[in-house]
Amino acid sequence: MNTRQLRHLLAVIETGSVSAAADRVHLSQPALSRSLRALEDELRAPLFDRLDRRLVPTPFAQAYLARARRIVFEEAEGARELSLMHSGRAGSLALGMGSALARGLLGRLLVELMAGAPGLRLRTLIETTDRLLDALRNETLDFFVGDVRAADTDSDLQVEPLYTCRFGWFARQGHPLEGRRALTIADVLRHSLIAPGFIGPEDERRFLRRYGLTGSMLDRFTLQCADGGTVSQVMLATDAVMPAIELTMLEELRAGSVIALDVQPVLDAELVLGIVQRAGRTLAPAAARAFDFVRQYLVGLEAEAASAGGAAR
Repeated sequence: MNTRQLRHLLAVIETGSVSAAADRVHLSQPALSRSLRALEDELRAPLFDRLDRRLVPTPFAQAYLARARRIVFEEAEGARELSLMHSGRAGSLALGMGSALARGLLGRLLVELMAGAPGLRLRTLIETTDRLLDALRNETLDFFVGDVRAADTDSDLQVEPLYTCRFGWFARQGHPLEGRRALTIADVLRHSLIAPGFIGPEDERRFLRRYGLTGSMLDRFTLQCADGGTVSQVMLATDAVMPAIELTMLEELRAGSVIALDVQPVLDAELVLGIVQRAGRTLAPAAARAFDFVRQYLVGLEAEAASAGGAAR
């Protein structure tokens, strides 16, 4: 038995004749009759009585009618679901990114994915890179957007680098250090420092070497906070200074509420943003839509940063 035979059964029941049903399903009358006999043989039950040149459903056909309709409906819905998935408008997708990137990208990406896609189910995770990696390896994430350097030596992961971030020092507009050239680390350390999120051991060592400092870098920070909105609020209300990647302050730079300070030497830390996913894993087609959007966003960051003044190189 197959759904094609069930469609033939439904056509005869709904039209009341073999000729009309044959026209509906685009078969000859003999071919349709053969299909019905094969279905009767498989079900081991007579499905129609011939009365006055009409086919009248038997009690067996009436009993099976609701199930036949449900099977045909479910097949059609299954095909529709796969079609929607192929178009990126259905399925499920779990994605992650760090808080600094999420501030400008995540909402826009979700709006793009949800537009015209009521069957798509999305789940997000905002975390540090090490935790995003754990979630990806544990298959609770399909992909994340973040620092690809953390995964570029893992053969189980596939990385696509897209944007090399510039680092700089940032403060509010009207800060006492605004407009001064060639600031030293001593000038900066006279003010409170903000660390916008997790700082790894290698980044800490690079920072200390760059500025000839000793001891613990983290002990020099008044505030460590991964929430971009909170960091911005504190910066705009205090004389705190923050070393960070430019995209962390991109919106404020564009609005002119935050400035990039000319601190020498410039920060030489590296951060390469891109897409990280499990190698060889098939994702819902909606992931392709997400990847295209992320690529366009990250590629455009360079131009956005330049138009906003960028960070001091």
